Amino acid sequence: MAQFSASPGSHPVSNYADGATQVNSSIPAGYSERLYNEDLAPLRAQNWTAYNIFAFWMSDVHSVGGYVFAGSLFALGLTSWQVLVALLVGITIVNVLCNLIAKPSQANGVPYPVACRATFGVLGANVPAVIRGLIAVAWYGIQTYLASSALVIVVLKFVPQLLPYADVHRHGMLGLSTLGWAGFMLLWVLQALVFWHGMETIKKFIDFAGPAVYVVMFILAGYMVYRAGWRNIGINLGGVKYHGMEVVPVMITAISLVVSYFSGPMLNFGDFSRYGKSFRSVKRGNFWGLPVNFLAFSLVTVITTAATLPVFGELITDPVETVGRIDYPMAVILGALTFTIATIGINIVANFVSPAFDFSNVAPRLISWRAGGMLAAVASIFITPWNLFNNPSVIHYTLDVLGSFIGPLYGVLIVDYYLVKRQKIVLDDLYSVAPNGSYWYRNGVNYRAVAALLPAALIAVVCVMVPGLDGCANFSWFIGAGLGALFYRLLVR
Repeated sequence: MAQFSASPGSHPVSNYADGATQVNSSIPAGYSERLYNEDLAPLRAQNWTAYNIFAFWMSDVHSVGGYVFAGSLFALGLTSWQVLVALLVGITIVNVLCNLIAKPSQANGVPYPVACRATFGVLGANVPAVIRGLIAVAWYGIQTYLASSALVIVVLKFVPQLLPYADVHRHGMLGLSTLGWAGFMLLWVLQALVFWHGMETIKKFIDFAGPAVYVVMFILAGYMVYRAGWRNIGINLGGVKYHGMEVVPVMITAISLVVSYFSGPMLNFGDFSRYGKSFRSVKRGNFWGLPVNFLAFSLVTVITTAATLPVFGELITDPVETVGRIDYPMAVILGALTFTIATIGINIVANFVSPAFDFSNVAPRLISWRAGGMLAAVASIFITPWNLFNNPSVIHYTLDVLGSFIGPLYGVLIVDYYLVKRQKIVLDDLYSVAPNGSYWYRNGVNYRAVAALLPAALIAVVCVMVPGLDGCANFSWFIGAGLGALFYRLLVR
């Protein structure tokens, strides 16, 4: 398997781990300008340690969106310990799946859309790249909205005169209040500034954001326990709705939703594993960042949510609202700002970097890494993301629809790399349109991969959309992944 060239001057390895594009760079011999720019080239410097991967997952997990999602599982009728078990089982599955998808990108130093060329063809890879890019647009908008909500809480805490402008019915547009729009656009600009400085700045940001929110979440949990009294914190938040084995299918549903929630960053995890010093470092980072880190996050989430019932007299699953109810102004400021920083971290790593590579892959000559990211950011405004994540049922529906498209992609990619390619990739041919190239296929597209992807995604979407199949909706990712893998294996046999 080709990985790095012995003569750097003759091979398209990039010295730029920050996503920057080298001006007037020459395209190496045998490489097509339709497939190559410095941002998509294999990396020479793979310098991320296990801690950097761990910090990546800390930023990904510790967000307002993650907290709200975990809290939404109580709407299924599960008790606290059942939600905790579902979260841990789900994240363990995510850990295994991330290790599988990480290897081709880490071994070859290429981002997710370039790795897809081995499966879908050098031109057909635009299909999975565009699908993941569009999904990232939706999530980018959702996370930006959730982070901006924290800022609005702070503003209203200290400037209550602005409360009328937080009322969408009196001063609003497209379902968001005037104050909400101001917070959303402010966060939009701040995220763009961090992203524009490149991957090295992003790495430093997430190295800070992950631990910072850890500290604040533990303080918040401790404060809530102190206010409630440990004996007053119950473990039956969702009510004892199920008895005996009745709870098993509901918990399986919750586990499936956990996988769907992380399916986006899991699919394009290669965009980050490519920076790993070794595959062992990536696996260690995944272990500490997923099962171990998520255990701590889950405990804090469940305890803090449980404490809101005796303290405020109602169950609150939104950490921003919980912080807003605290009587100490400095605590409100610290909590809200930390949640904002954390959500910026996840948004950049999961939903800015991905479309940056994905859209650049469509037209490398015209769209750089930065241009691809900005395209996604602009598009995220027009989908009015606040309407996609505003209550538990909508949250689950959004996850189901997105999982319907991500699952089949994952299934096809894994079967091709491990069972068909046997973990062997000819690196140079990922950038070649020569008819005898390993990944040119017919017209540059592996139609068998597309033929496996489309019906699998269609069936998964039908499971979500058709009312009579609503029992399958929460398993859309698994249905899509299983069918995609099966169809592709049959087609290539």
